[in-house]
Amino acid sequence: MEYEAVIGLEVHVQLGTKTKLFTRVPYAYGAEPNTLTNSVVLGLPGALPVMNLQAIRDSIRVGLIFNCQIPEICKWDRKHYFYPDMPKNYQISQYDKPICQGGEVEIELPGSARNIMGKHRMVKLTRIHLEEDVGKLTHIGNESLVDYNRAGTPLIEIVTEPDMHNADEVFAFLKSLRMHLLYAGISDCDMEKGQMRCDANISVRPKGERKLGTKVELKNLNSISGVCNGVSFEIKRQIESLESGQRILQETRRWDAEGGITISMRSKEMAHDYRYFPDPDLMPVKISKEWRESIRAEQPELPFIKQERFFQQYDLPYSVTSVICPDKELSDYFEEAVSLYNQPKMIANFIVNELLRELSVAGTNGSLPLAESKVKPHHLASLAKLVDQSVISSQIAKEVFNEIFKTGQNPEKIVEDKDLKQNTDTSAIEKLCADAINNNPKAVAEFKSGKDNAINAIKGQVMKASQGKANPKIIDEILRKLLA
Repeated sequence: MEYEAVIGLEVHVQLGTKTKLFTRVPYAYGAEPNTLTNSVVLGLPGALPVMNLQAIRDSIRVGLIFNCQIPEICKWDRKHYFYPDMPKNYQISQYDKPICQGGEVEIELPGSARNIMGKHRMVKLTRIHLEEDVGKLTHIGNESLVDYNRAGTPLIEIVTEPDMHNADEVFAFLKSLRMHLLYAGISDCDMEKGQMRCDANISVRPKGERKLGTKVELKNLNSISGVCNGVSFEIKRQIESLESGQRILQETRRWDAEGGITISMRSKEMAHDYRYFPDPDLMPVKISKEWRESIRAEQPELPFIKQERFFQQYDLPYSVTSVICPDKELSDYFEEAVSLYNQPKMIANFIVNELLRELSVAGTNGSLPLAESKVKPHHLASLAKLVDQSVISSQIAKEVFNEIFKTGQNPEKIVEDKDLKQNTDTSAIEKLCADAINNNPKAVAEFKSGKDNAINAIKGQVMKASQGKANPKIIDEILRKLLA
């Protein structure tokens, strides 16, 4: 029997507000344990929550990005459970009236090759609700330590429909979700810092069956690759269990990355286990149409829309747009350079082939941030102009770029100081071409037999002899004249 998997995700994302959801206590990753707390965070008697308006606004922004319905009224509920990371023994969340309902996330599946665009499709969302985050437990041997610095931080939970069927779709969804949230400045989405966390609900069923199989929730997924690996293993485990006649239990399992397996934790809680009821200390929030539309007007151009515009406006290939467009900072950098000198393809190639390579090498822990690079948009615009006006060759431009990256000097000064201007003296170039023809009889024979590309080997010898200063167009013209 053939089986298919059905997957839904619950993604928790910390909002990038300066303060926590119900108090003015700030939040900062890496602070000394239990220093970012107060009576509201710890749930002490008499402490009352006060709503963070920016958290409401950011949640609406997320809903608008993903085409959610933003209802006029959302309210707050207490979700009860007893665990050391929640000092009140309940979490303030949203149950039956969340801030965002429905919606969809556009994803791109892998293409047949890296430079070919894959198929785009929508993954449906059930809801997005706003809640307070919990503290962090650290387990050491038989003891556990708790840090409440994270407790009370604004957290959105993005819940999908059971609308994915394999690890590739899960990867594409998380990648797209993170990209959109970064674009809008909603969160840094750093999974290592707990700013983005994911649980996966997985079931399998016979292919063609409409009824869902028994759902297993998978936790402890702390990276996008970890989510995909855990999902792949769990799909395989469930299919093997069914084929051997075993019954799938509704349970919560954790992903053991070291062992590459999932391990049973507990039976899955149902909604009634949490004893939801409206929070008596918080009034419902009314979201007017005028407020919603004013937020919509401030939304940035989103990455897939920008990519389509780059195809049309700049005639850039997918291999370039797929690198530049997912990064808002990088795409803004590109457009600033193009606004200074209109050579989009050349500037894009400098960014993709030179800048990103150097940034990746220069960083101590990962790539050097673009903001710290000495190469600014005006440098790339000037460099493109020098190549476009045949002042320097594209080969020399790489040498000039490396010098800009090291020093931050303007390319015109580097060219002048190092005497890198292109040689357009046709008589000198003709002598170099004649020498190259005499020294490359094999390439000459191949060219004369009809292999036009063979001329490139001779061109390379001329460029080498001129130390990259000879004009490539003039070289090509003279070589073809001499070879004829």
